[in-house]
Amino acid sequence: MKLIRYSVHTGSENMKIDSDLLDECIENRVKEPIFRLYGWNPMCISLGRNQKEHFQVQNIDVVRRITGGRALLHDNEITYSFVAPISEIPNGENVAGSYKYISGILIEFFRTIGIQLDFGGSKKVSAKNDYCMLISTGADVCFNGKKLIGSAQCRKNGYILQHGSILFDYDKCFLENLFNEKIEGITSVKEVLPKFEKKYLVEKLEDFIQNY
Repeated sequence: MKLIRYSVHTGSENMKIDSDLLDECIENRVKEPIFRLYGWNPMCISLGRNQKEHFQVQNIDVVRRITGGRALLHDNEITYSFVAPISEIPNGENVAGSYKYISGILIEFFRTIGIQLDFGGSKKVSAKNDYCMLISTGADVCFNGKKLIGSAQCRKNGYILQHGSILFDYDKCFLENLFNEKIEGITSVKEVLPKFEKKYLVEKLEDFIQNY
């Protein structure tokens, strides 16, 4: 697996990098999976591909993803993207199976640092849930039933792009005010391992991916 090491960009830059990475893999018929890590500066709201745009928040950038889902605030997190041919992923034609294979890589990693994660079960989605992390699907990665990693996926010309948010820390009051809804059922790396620093987590994850 090829690793693209952690770097920080604006929201529009990050979405362009992911989109260009997918297109380059398709054009060059790349077989080796690519795993990219990145951050956001300044904080940014990303909207799902088909989501109606209604977020106009002062001093917060808004961008659109090429993947589905609802709005997500990108702030104190580690974001990943994974690109590979569908044929290179076990059971890749099955959407749920491909989610679980790719997200399973992250579950394996977190096990190495002492965090036992598993997949969340699906539940009925409320129309009120604008904040993507509040929506539970079978592709979620959870700690003790609380969502820690949310992911989204798109498929194009025989390739998969999956990217997702690994929540490192969050401001509950800020999120509730921003999305005008109660924030519950999520957790963060900082809540699970309070002494863990983001820089160290990135380094450990890069080492894991490089040797995967």
